[in-house]
Amino acid sequence: MTTAVTTSQINQQNPLPSSPFWGTKCIESIPIRAILPYINRTTLYKFQWGFKPKDKGADEYKQWAKVELDPILNRLISESEQENIIQPQAVYGYFPCQSNGNELIIYNDVETKQERCRFEFPRQKSARKLCIADFFRPVDSDEIDVVAFQIVTAGQHTSDHARNLFESDKYQEYLYWHGLNAETAEGLAEYIHRRIRTELGFGQEDARDLHQMIKQNYRGSRYSFGYPACPNLADQDKILDLLDASRINIVMGDESQLWPEETTSAIIVHHPNAKYFGV
Repeated sequence: MTTAVTTSQINQQNPLPSSPFWGTKCIESIPIRAILPYINRTTLYKFQWGFKPKDKGADEYKQWAKVELDPILNRLISESEQENIIQPQAVYGYFPCQSNGNELIIYNDVETKQERCRFEFPRQKSARKLCIADFFRPVDSDEIDVVAFQIVTAGQHTSDHARNLFESDKYQEYLYWHGLNAETAEGLAEYIHRRIRTELGFGQEDARDLHQMIKQNYRGSRYSFGYPACPNLADQDKILDLLDASRINIVMGDESQLWPEETTSAIIVHHPNAKYFGV
């Protein structure tokens, strides 16, 4: 049952997009080169690989990274292509839905409105008192809304490759691959999310510059489970079922962690006012 009443003032007059299809689509193979533009090199170089700017200014660091770090990334990408190391896969889909207070109800189909499952999201205690469910049409409206879910993975093979490097005492190579694996999963999530926005009919609203787009300069939002807006990791089990994620060998492990290791799931919200928010 719903534990709170909607108190935020989200405008529900936004036009609803048309779902390109109901159900799921499985992408069993995605070229790593297609994901490469979506990989955040700043995060990869500075935080995953640990190459801090130190005494370099922003422009100087950018030029240094182009000469020193881009070749390392290009080498790893080439090795992956030659040996099929990174194996990106994804499943995503669209489902009819409505909200009820703090809950989002997922239906099997539009006609019967038979409930398949529901998610309950927390509400902010301050600020705008937002809740993810606020961004969808309520059950007392005459409209059925659409929600998308996605789950992506860099694959088990690339995690095994990094682990083998570590066990062989090749720590620098392990660091490179472990960081690239993590950022590949994030880049793949951006790649699929952009595909969803395009299929829903508003991809043209994305920022033209890819770096600006990655900073959430697009309509709606992608909320990953485990963050403040949807903290319940166990809810990912519902996503695995909705998307039939076993088709790409994704399972839920102990403590509600997804496997393979470099795997992420998300709920995609199309409402123009949907942006990241804290507790």
